Amino acid sequence: MIERLHTGVRMSKIVKHNGVAYLCGQVGAGETVAEQTRDCLSRVDALLIEAGSDRQHILQAIVWLADMADFSEMNAVWDEWVPEGHAPARACGEARLARDVLKVEIIVTAAIKEES
Repeated sequence: MIERLHTGVRMSKIVKHNGVAYLCGQVGAGETVAEQTRDCLSRVDALLIEAGSDRQHILQAIVWLADMADFSEMNAVWDEWVPEGHAPARACGEARLARDVLKVEIIVTAAIKEES
């Protein structure tokens, strides 16, 4: 069974299938890449909770930066956010994002926590 949450014409914010939650790409508000990354990751947190998951269950993350010169600044925020010992498989690349003001977009796939 496939469950889709917050589904619009173009996309769903969450798709759940076979114990895995797929989140749509998240962007954040702010002037700097650090501010946008923090806001983006807080949005990821909210979607993970809604999907029945959390940071410790992230399987994969894909990070898109508008400028790879921001790699270190984004990583400083990322490294504080990821729980120690639970780093997901991750890729990071440079891409032209949907709006000129965007500096970072993060896509997450996570295991759904088993109910006890």
